[in-house]
Amino acid sequence: MKLIDNAHIYNTQQKILIAVDCIIFGFVANKLKLLLFKRKIEPFRGDWSLIGAFIKNDQSIDDGAKQILFETTGLDNIYLEQLKTYGSVYRDPAERVISVTYYSLTSVTEFELESVEKYDAHWFDLDEIPELIFDHSVMVQDAIESLRQKAKHQPIGFNLLPEFFTIPELQTLYECIYQRPLDTRNFRKKILSFDILNKSDKKDKSGSKKGAFLYSFDKEKFETLIAKGVNFEI
Repeated sequence: MKLIDNAHIYNTQQKILIAVDCIIFGFVANKLKLLLFKRKIEPFRGDWSLIGAFIKNDQSIDDGAKQILFETTGLDNIYLEQLKTYGSVYRDPAERVISVTYYSLTSVTEFELESVEKYDAHWFDLDEIPELIFDHSVMVQDAIESLRQKAKHQPIGFNLLPEFFTIPELQTLYECIYQRPLDTRNFRKKILSFDILNKSDKKDKSGSKKGAFLYSFDKEKFETLIAKGVNFEI
């Protein structure tokens, strides 16, 4: 009854649009990349933008983020984590818009490369990101910093790799995340000490005749260590 009596308060309030912007990182050809697409509406139509759109009235923000990502890139069932909310008054010159950002780490296959290009989306190296609309550049830098901080405590890099990978590939990924070289011997010793890798009998011989053993990530062991509060800083 109280809600009905106060309904006029809701009806007279300013309406504010809610958008979702997705910051998608992928690991392609031993490089960490960002997924962008060309904006299809004004203002700034044709300029580079994060993957995003407005939330519908009948959607949760999480569901809206997943739908927006699929409709604009063809990518489905990938992990999304809410990062931050951006609400500067004049961040969008067309209207008052609050943006909730998500970031994701995904392993990129050739199929996915072709799929996103159909939607006019493209992968960019982190050091070659073009000028972005609105405050999207700030969003990207915040996501990169969050990624680096999180990598110090969780082995999140496994989300960017295929099911089987070599330790040198894993080291290259972490060097991309940290933007600095890592000592090969120390990295190998540290990552193996966590006991969260399963060594297979397969080898990748693309780099040498001897080849390098392929490993897979043991999620159950990782979750056990997380529960114990283990620090994964490398």
